Amino acid sequence: MAQARTSQEIAADFATGVAAYDAGDFEKAFKVWWELRFEDLAAMRNLGMMLRKGIGTEKNPKRAEEIYLRAAEVGMPTAQADLADMYIKGDLGPPDLAAALPLLARAAAANHPGAQFQLGEFYETGAPPLVPKDLEKARELYAAAAQSGMPEAIARSQFLGPPAAQATANAAPSSNTAPNGAVSP
Repeated sequence: MAQARTSQEIAADFATGVAAYDAGDFEKAFKVWWELRFEDLAAMRNLGMMLRKGIGTEKNPKRAEEIYLRAAEVGMPTAQADLADMYIKGDLGPPDLAAALPLLARAAAANHPGAQFQLGEFYETGAPPLVPKDLEKARELYAAAAQSGMPEAIARSQFLGPPAAQATANAAPSSNTAPNGAVSP
């Protein structure tokens, strides 16, 4: 009977996969992470990406969806965002915004900058009937993504301006400023 591996053993195996991937040995990375698919969420997410794109293995969007879904269901924001992107781009058939939005919203709520940005785009333009046009919500999402340094989010935030709450806070005088603008003692 096989014995469960320790977290250190799993981490070491995962690192072996990372080293193989970084060295361009994608087949080895895939094999290493495949062995970890029931023990490590990051390995599951990496397998999903490799299956989606056909890196180190045959391209298999349906299998990628299955793996992403398992990782997304236990709350991995990267898997949620990647699976949402598959649905939005139609990797599995016609684009499916209804399936993508809950995943994108959960990933954005978990501070995944790519999900925040992508959801911000939907609120900026609207995607009736599923997403109403809401520039304030778009500003909030872009500002959140911009805090991670995402260039596209920084550009959209600069173009649309800050969220109302931030703009109000920036415009309010500080508590130690007298009405005439002089600093109180």
